[in-house]
Amino acid sequence: MSKRLIANLAINVIVFCVAAELLSLIVFHYQHGWLFYLDPYRASYELIPETRNQQLTRAGLHPYFGPTHKPGAPFDVPEKLRNGASGNGAPAPDADRPRVETNNFGFASPYNYPFVKRRSDQFVVGIFGGSVGLWFCQVGADRLMKDLKESVFFRNKELISLCLSHAGYKQPQQLLVLAYFLSIGQRFDLVINIDGFNEVALSSINDRHGVDISMPSFVHLDPLINLVNQSTLTPAKLHSLAQIARYKEQLNGLAERINHARFASVDLVLEQYYAIVSKRYRDELARFDKLPSNTSEQSIIEATPTVKAREGTAVFEDIASGWITSSILMNELLASRGVGYFHFLQPNQYYTTRAFSGDEVKVALSDQSPFKSGAEKGYPFLVAASESGMLKENHVNFFNAIHIFDRERAAVYMDNCCHYTLAGNVILADFIARSVLSAKGSWNEQASRNTHEHEGNRIGSVN
Repeated sequence: MSKRLIANLAINVIVFCVAAELLSLIVFHYQHGWLFYLDPYRASYELIPETRNQQLTRAGLHPYFGPTHKPGAPFDVPEKLRNGASGNGAPAPDADRPRVETNNFGFASPYNYPFVKRRSDQFVVGIFGGSVGLWFCQVGADRLMKDLKESVFFRNKELISLCLSHAGYKQPQQLLVLAYFLSIGQRFDLVINIDGFNEVALSSINDRHGVDISMPSFVHLDPLINLVNQSTLTPAKLHSLAQIARYKEQLNGLAERINHARFASVDLVLEQYYAIVSKRYRDELARFDKLPSNTSEQSIIEATPTVKAREGTAVFEDIASGWITSSILMNELLASRGVGYFHFLQPNQYYTTRAFSGDEVKVALSDQSPFKSGAEKGYPFLVAASESGMLKENHVNFFNAIHIFDRERAAVYMDNCCHYTLAGNVILADFIARSVLSAKGSWNEQASRNTHEHEGNRIGSVN
C-alpha cells in the first residue's frame, strides 16, 4: 500500500471522526441545550445493583407481607415526573432532593420503621396501597401535605408521611402490613389507603393460575418461587433468566462506558445502543412473566391454591367482598386508637368516562395489557360493594375517586397499566386533602389527643 493511499485513508478517517463529533455535538445541544464538554447536568447512568453485586434480584420475600424489596434498593423518580410543571400550577417534586432508597423493611422511604416521634407537633400520615400508592408517596405526598397545611388543624404541625405502599400489594396485604406495624409500636395519626385496581386486576390473574385471590399477586410471587425452588423452572424459563442476566451485564457495561465517555460521538452511539439493549431487556422480562411455571408439591413456599371454585362473576364478587372486609378491619384497628382512616378507590383508564386525547390513548390504553380485563370486569363490583352500605355502617371514611380525572385535559396516565402523570398525582392529592378536611366526625380531635398522649415519648427516629 502506497504512502499516499495511507495518507488519504488517514485524512478521511480524521475528517469522518471530526464530522461525527461535530454532528454529535449538535444533536446533544439540541437535546439538552448545552455543550457536551461543559455539561453541568450530565446524567450518570446507574448500574443495575443486583448484577453489580453478583445477586440475581433485589426483590425479597417477606414472611408476612409477601414480595418486597431488600433494604437499600434505589427508587428513582422518572425525569418526566421530576421536571416541569404539572399542568395544574404545581411544581414537580424537587429534582435535587436526596434520593430515596428502600428502608429496613423494603419500603421506599427516607425513614426506617418504626418511626418514633421526636416532638409533640409531629403528625404521622401512613400511606397504604400498591404501586399507585407507592408513586403517590414520592410524587403526590408533598402536594397532599401542602394542601392539609391550609387547614387550621394542620397548620402548626410537622406532617410526616410514611410510605407503606408497595408494587403489587392488594388486600389483605394492606391490612396485614398495618396490623404488623401497629404490633411493633408504629404510631399513626392519620392513615390513607389508595387501592382497588390491584384487587381486581391482580386477584383475577391469581384465580386464572389456580392461586387463591387472597394470596399475594401471582405476577409478583411466582418469579420469586422460581428462584427459591428451581423445580418450578421450565427449560424455557431457565433460558429466559439467562438472557435477562446477560442483558443486565450488557447494560452495566454500557453504563460504565457512557459515564466515562469523553467525546460526544462516543456518548451518542453508546446511548443509542443502551436504549436498544434496554428495550430487549424489558421485552425479555415481559416474556418471562408470561411463561408458565412447573407445579411442584415439594416447593418450600406454599401459596394457597384456590379455596373454592368460582365461575362467572363469582370471582369478582368475592374479590369485592374481601376488599370491603379488609378495609373495615383496617378502620377498626385504627379507630380504637383514635386514628383517622380514609379509604380511596383509585381511578383507572379501563373503567372511566374520561375522554382521552389521541396522544394519551397511545400511552394509556392497550388491549394487550394483562390488567385491562380484570379492571373492566371487576370495577363495577367494587363500586357496587362500596355502595352497599357496609362501609357506611362500619363508619369507614370511603371516597370513590374514579371520576376525578374526567374534566382534566392534560394527560393523567403515564402507562397502560394504571400509573399517573404528575398532573394525575396532583389531582389525586387535592381530592384526598379535600376529602380529609371535609370529613365529618371526631377523628381529628381523637388524633390530637393521641398525639399529646405520647408527647413524652421522644426517644428519636429509628434511622
